Amino acid sequence: MKKDYSTYLSSAAVLLVFLALWQWGPGLFGMPEYVFPKFTRVLSEAGHMWHNSDLASHFWITMLEVVLGFVLGSLLGIMFGVGLGLSPKAESVLSPYILALQIAPKVAFAPLFVMWLGYTIYPKILVAILIVFFPVMINVLSAVRTVDPDMVNLVRTLNAGRVQIFRLVEFPSALPSLFSGLRIAATLAVIGVTVGELVGGNKGLGYLLVDGEGQGNTAAVFVAIAALTLVGLLAYWAVVWLERRVLHYLPRASVTTT
Repeated sequence: MKKDYSTYLSSAAVLLVFLALWQWGPGLFGMPEYVFPKFTRVLSEAGHMWHNSDLASHFWITMLEVVLGFVLGSLLGIMFGVGLGLSPKAESVLSPYILALQIAPKVAFAPLFVMWLGYTIYPKILVAILIVFFPVMINVLSAVRTVDPDMVNLVRTLNAGRVQIFRLVEFPSALPSLFSGLRIAATLAVIGVTVGELVGGNKGLGYLLVDGEGQGNTAAVFVAIAALTLVGLLAYWAVVWLERRVLHYLPRASVTTT
C-alpha cells in the first residue's frame, strides 16, 4: 500500500508542477494571453463554453463517434486478423491492398467521406474505422500465426475439430496481443474522429476547436484539446479495465501499462 500511495503522491506532485508552470510560466516569459492563456483563463473559458456553447453536447457527440469508430474498426480488424492468420494464401492475396490502404493518408479520405455522406457523424466514424483497423488486425494476425503448435497438436489428439481448436487454443492465445492492439486503437480512434470533425464537422469537439481558432480564441482551443484528451483517456481506461477482467489469469505486470 505504501508503494501505491507513493505513486499517487508523485503523480499528483507532477500534476501540480505542470499546472503551476501553465499558470505562471507564460507571464514569466512575457507571452500575451491571446498566444498562451493561463490555466485559470482556460478554466474560465471552459465554464463559459459549458453554459453558452453547449460543450457537454459536443463532448458526448465526439465520445459517441469515438466509441462507434473504435468498436466497428476493432471488430473489422479482428475478423480480418483471424481470417488472414488462419489462411496464409488469403493473406498473400489481400495483404498488398490492406498495406496500401494503411499507407494512404487517412486525412485524405475525410473530405471524400464528407462529400459522399454530408455533415453527419458517418464520415468521422469511417475515418476512425480506417485508423483503428490496421493495428488491431496486425496484432491479431501475428498472434494467431505464433500459437504454440504443440498446444494445437495436443488438442487435435483429443479429437477437437477446427472450430474447437480456434476456440480453445488460438483465440485465447491471441487475447493478450489483441488487447495490446486495442489499447493503441483506443487512442487512434480519437485522432480519426478529430480529423473528420476538423475537415467537415458542424458538431463535436473538433468543430469547437476550429470555431475557437477562427475566432482567435486560444483559450477555447485549449478547452477543446483538453476535452479531446479526456475522451481519449476514457476510451483507453475502458480498454484497460476490460483487459484486466478478461486476462485476470495473467501476471499483473503483463496487463498493466504503468
